[in-house]
Amino acid sequence: MAAISSVPDRLTAPADDFVAGEGILRRQSLRESAARTYARSLPVVPVRARGMTVEGADGRRYLDCLSGAGTLALGHNHPVVLEAIRAVLDSEAPLHVLDLATPVKDAFTTALFETLPPELADHGRVQFCGPAGTDAVEAAIKLVRNATGRGGLLAFTGAYHGMTAAALAATGDTAARATVGEADARVTRLPYPYDYRCPFGTGGDRGAELSARWTASVLDDPKGGVQPPAGMLLEVVQGEGGVIPAPEAWLRRMREITTRRGIPLIVDEVQTGVGRTGTFWAVEQSGIVPDVMVLSKAIGGSLPLAVIVYREELDTWRPGAHAGTFRGNQLAMAAGTATLRYVREHGLDLRAAALGARMLARLRGLAAHHRCIGDVRGRGLMIGVELVDTEAEPDDYGSLPAAPRLAAAVQQEALSRGLIIELGGRHSSVVRLLPPLTITDEQAEAVLDRLADSIAAAERATTTGGSGTTGGSGVPGGSGAPVGPGASGVPAGSGAVEERA
Repeated sequence: MAAISSVPDRLTAPADDFVAGEGILRRQSLRESAARTYARSLPVVPVRARGMTVEGADGRRYLDCLSGAGTLALGHNHPVVLEAIRAVLDSEAPLHVLDLATPVKDAFTTALFETLPPELADHGRVQFCGPAGTDAVEAAIKLVRNATGRGGLLAFTGAYHGMTAAALAATGDTAARATVGEADARVTRLPYPYDYRCPFGTGGDRGAELSARWTASVLDDPKGGVQPPAGMLLEVVQGEGGVIPAPEAWLRRMREITTRRGIPLIVDEVQTGVGRTGTFWAVEQSGIVPDVMVLSKAIGGSLPLAVIVYREELDTWRPGAHAGTFRGNQLAMAAGTATLRYVREHGLDLRAAALGARMLARLRGLAAHHRCIGDVRGRGLMIGVELVDTEAEPDDYGSLPAAPRLAAAVQQEALSRGLIIELGGRHSSVVRLLPPLTITDEQAEAVLDRLADSIAAAERATTTGGSGTTGGSGVPGGSGAPVGPGASGVPAGSGAVEERA
């Protein structure tokens, strides 16, 4: 396999491609709304992609650690996904069927239920929603409100559940919620255990226990001001909140608290599902089984698809209580079936756990050489690096404030080195890595090397006003330090082995 260089290769693309790309970017800025996000920090015009590699109209190749915000479990244009889509097209099957039963839909439902915890697989129901995860969150909230006859909802600080009304009300981002006026008074905000910036100033097991005690207390206190809620909504790993994994013991306590009080537990697995965190579903690590699971992103195999799966006793709504014109997306169901089965049959969840652990170890070694790295955390191939302002005063508990300017500089330095990364967390100061599950060991090394170079360059640029260019790796052991064994561990036919960036 050819070596992956530390800077993106410039291809011999025709000059017309460069001109066309510049024109596309210019027209986008003139025509699209001010709400666009990724396009502002990632001015790339993708023209071809395979696996983890994206080729832009600028003639450069990039390693994609964004993966459609976690949608591309198998990377871009994986052969099994393309084959599944072509099979539907060649069969002349209807592409738009609302919620009618079809062989394609039956195959998807079967593949999905084969992956679920036994309690949901044996006694569960599935509702196909609109094309986005936020619509599935809306459906989950409506479901539990209808089943319980109650209106309140328990949600957590740092949460992100989507941009529609109820989903946005449950989201913790105050800036995002400010765009829709008054917050939903029926949402009670609870403290999520955030070890690095613990709301109780303790961190660790003690901080998580205080969070659980606060939750139980506010529900049981007759003077606490909280009516019995319709449900509790949480993420096992907060994604947009900054890649914050919930402690397994805390998750079990939430399951215990909700079960004892007759409160349905909704787990948002939109980004964590389909092997991302090292098990097929993130809830498996703690052993809990929620009453409702919200699923989207990777379940559609790169195409729009969203569902909720829930215990049959909650299935009390009437026909039409939740609908959506595009809930019968046949191409997405076929692509999703192929993805679910490929991840399961090839153990890509276990691969994510092993490779993610090695990547975390190297990043923590990198943190020892850069004070600006406040924390490194994650599960599987869902990784976050929190950047902090080393020139500012720490808070009362010793944590340095977020460094949004540095994080933005790291993102731009990474892009110049052929690495696409996302920012999230408080003040957008957490570098997020969401590579496809088919990432090879060699690609993982390249990601870490390029990120290390980018952090070093951004540090220099933001503290000294320098150019921000760098040559050395900055990762302990340099580019030759292995992330894992020589073999990639990706099954043949994944399309990842042949790539170079």
